[in-house]
Amino acid sequence: MDHPELQSRPPSPLVEAVDERFAAHGVRLLLKRDDLVHPELPGNKWRKLAPNLRAALEAGHDRLVTFGGAYSNHLRATAAAGRLLGLGTIGIVRGDELAGRPLNDSLARCAADGMRLHFVSRSRYRAKADPQAQALLLDEAGASGAYVVPEGGSNALALSGCAELGRELHGVTDVAAVACGTGGTLAGLAAGLAPGQRALGVPVLAGGFLPAEIRSLQAEAYGGPAGDWSLAEDFHHGGYARVPAALESFAADFASRHGLPVERIYVAKLLWALTALTRSDAFPPGTTVTAIITGRP
Repeated sequence: MDHPELQSRPPSPLVEAVDERFAAHGVRLLLKRDDLVHPELPGNKWRKLAPNLRAALEAGHDRLVTFGGAYSNHLRATAAAGRLLGLGTIGIVRGDELAGRPLNDSLARCAADGMRLHFVSRSRYRAKADPQAQALLLDEAGASGAYVVPEGGSNALALSGCAELGRELHGVTDVAAVACGTGGTLAGLAAGLAPGQRALGVPVLAGGFLPAEIRSLQAEAYGGPAGDWSLAEDFHHGGYARVPAALESFAADFASRHGLPVERIYVAKLLWALTALTRSDAFPPGTTVTAIITGRP
């Protein structure tokens, strides 16, 4: 029997956002309020974590270990999931210079939920894709034998949860747009959409590494490409967790217009990108675009 926290949930709400910046170009904007899908594991975090948590429990694991930066939503979600399910959690955090500093609000929340934090250098963190390097990191963190959830929660299991998000949008949109960190949500979303619909990802990190990551994830999960997807680059505003004044002002204005609590690191960049793309006539008149709201402040 599924743990109550992991049982299937009803589709998240879909609401129209009447906005003259879109209407002037003949574009209809919908908001998929995935931030409301779970009270403590909002949006894509719940969709990606739930299949992994089921696998961990079914295999008899009592601990989870995962990876993230100092402001990682994924670390916070994993810590909360561990508390809810009675599982120990260990977070391997990028940046050993953080070890002697006071915890920021994000990491403090992880610690309050029972996550043990292990800080490593940025070079060693980058090397974690190598199995031997990762095994050494896990051993040093006291996490050998724990269930490993990858950075951002993105793996083949996670895609199955995100594909359900795509299926919830059948028949209601032409474009389903989502902010991207590790690419797992976009990879699963695209696979779940119906023929004729397309997924659009807005990367929140610079670097251009996502296409290869998405193809790799889909190959692992489905054996090859799945669905129609593309990326809108150059809307990262300087990189992860960078929120310049113009983006902050835009997010506050959007929140005021639509009564939506706009999360800054992912959702604000998504909404900015969709507004800019609409202004540049990237979407033909008559297009319905759905912004997937993956988190809240």
